[in-house]
Amino acid sequence: MTDLGMENVRAEIDELDRHIVELVSRRQHWVQEAGKLKTDRDDVRAPDRVEKVISKVRALAEASGASLDVVERTYRAMIAAFIDLELSVHETYKGPS
Repeated sequence: MTDLGMENVRAEIDELDRHIVELVSRRQHWVQEAGKLKTDRDDVRAPDRVEKVISKVRALAEASGASLDVVERTYRAMIAAFIDLELSVHETYKGPS
């Protein structure tokens, strides 16, 4: 492996961050749409669905060589933030439940 230098490594990470934020934005759009459709706050929280997503992304991490723990922890944090957003969207469209 060649020595890329820290500047090049940081530039690659910055580029990846740009792509990750774009993907988070796309995911946010669909989370907001889901928040409009769900029937109540429990439906938004959906703990069974959360665990299915975690299981799915751990399998994807394993297949790609990513750290299973890093992927799971990242997704749990992201899902928690999206649940908060989805709850606010849900309340706007459906009212408190």
